[in-house]
Amino acid sequence: MPVTVVRFNLVDPDATPDALSARYRAAIEMAAYGDDRGISTVQTEEHHGAVNNWLPSPFAFAGAVFGATRRLAVTVSAVIGPLHDPLRLAEEIAVLDLLSGGRLVTVAGIGYRPEEYEAFGVEWGNRGKLQDELLETLLAAWTGEPFTFRGRTVRVTPRPLTQPNPLLLVGGSSRAAARRAARLGLPFFPSAHLPELEAYYQDKRAEYGTEGWVMMPAAETPLLHASDDPDRTWAEYGRYFLHEARTYASWQSKDIRSAVRSRATTVDELRAEGVYRVLTPDACVALADDRPDSSLILHPLCGGMPVDEGWRSLHLFAEQVLPRLAE
Repeated sequence: MPVTVVRFNLVDPDATPDALSARYRAAIEMAAYGDDRGISTVQTEEHHGAVNNWLPSPFAFAGAVFGATRRLAVTVSAVIGPLHDPLRLAEEIAVLDLLSGGRLVTVAGIGYRPEEYEAFGVEWGNRGKLQDELLETLLAAWTGEPFTFRGRTVRVTPRPLTQPNPLLLVGGSSRAAARRAARLGLPFFPSAHLPELEAYYQDKRAEYGTEGWVMMPAAETPLLHASDDPDRTWAEYGRYFLHEARTYASWQSKDIRSAVRSRATTVDELRAEGVYRVLTPDACVALADDRPDSSLILHPLCGGMPVDEGWRSLHLFAEQVLPRLAE
C-alpha cells in the first residue's frame, strides 16, 4: 500500500478569526478521521507573515494532531531552522516525540523568503551558519548530557523517546544542504526530484564516513483532490488551487527547485499542468497502481477551500480509495 498523506497548511486568504478557528478545528477532525481509516501521515509546514494566513506554528498544530490520533505520523516539512532558537526547538521536538510515541518527523530547511528572516531579525546571509548550529545543537541536546552552546554549558531535558534522536532530515535543493546532511550523518530530503543531488549526497556521505539515506519526491508529485465530478470541481473550486499555486510562484525565485512549482496564471492552465489534480476515486487508484513506490498526497483544504468541500474530498478518498489500496 502506498504512503498516503493528508497535507494541511491552513491557508484562507479571506478568513475571519472565527472562520479560521473553524478551519483549524476541522483539520484536527480530518486528521482523526484519516487516522481511523489508515492514512499514513499528516504533513504540515511553516511560513510567517503571509497575508493568506499560512500556518506559522507547525509544532503547535502537530501537538493537536497527536492528541487526536493514535497511529499516523506528522511530518513538519519543513521547519525554517535558522528562525528558531536551537535549545527551545530541541525541547519542543523532544516533548512532541514523547507525547506522540515517536510519531514526529521533522525536515529542517533554511527557507527561501528573505522577508521572513527580516521579520525575525535574523540575517539572511548567516542562514547556512545558523542552520549548521541548529542541527548540531539538536543532536547534542537530545543526548540529555551537558554540552557547550555559544560558550556556556547547557543541558536539555527531557530526553526524547526515539533514540538516538527523533527522526530529523535535512531538507533543501542545494549542494550545501546535501553536504550538511552527509557531514552530520542525517538523512536528506531534497525539495524536488533531484537525482544528481542524491548522488552528490551519497558521495559526500562516503567521504565523511557517515550513515544516511535519501527521501526524495517522485518525478511527479501531484497534490490531489478527490471528486466524483472533476469538471464541476475545477469549475467551482479551481480558484483555490490557483491561489496556492500563485502564492508559491510569487515566493520562488528561478533558483528554487520545488516539487510544488507552477507557472499557471489561470485555472485552465493549472489543470493542464498537472501539479494539482482533481481525480475520481478510480483515477486515484490507477495513479497508485502506476506509481506503487510514490506517495498519494491529498490536499483537502487547499488555498482556502471551503471546509465542506474538503470533507467531501477526504470522505471519497477514505471510503472509495483507501480500501482498494489495502487489498
